[in-house]
Amino acid sequence: MESQLIRPGHYTATQARQVLGDISAGALRNLVYRGRLARSGGTDRYPYYAVADVNALAAEREQRAAA
Repeated sequence: MESQLIRPGHYTATQARQVLGDISAGALRNLVYRGRLARSGGTDRYPYYAVADVNALAAEREQRAAA
């Protein structure tokens, strides 16, 4: 179960998936594996992602989809 106490300025994996367009857990792991997104805390099982990094990637994905 994901911890309810998360450092300010970070998303849980579930929150990051929602911001990135409701992608699957596997798609999020793929983004990390390919170096497009980096974990910034948490544990291996429950990672955290920096809000700025997730929002920047979401904006980039929106621009690419609009093109």
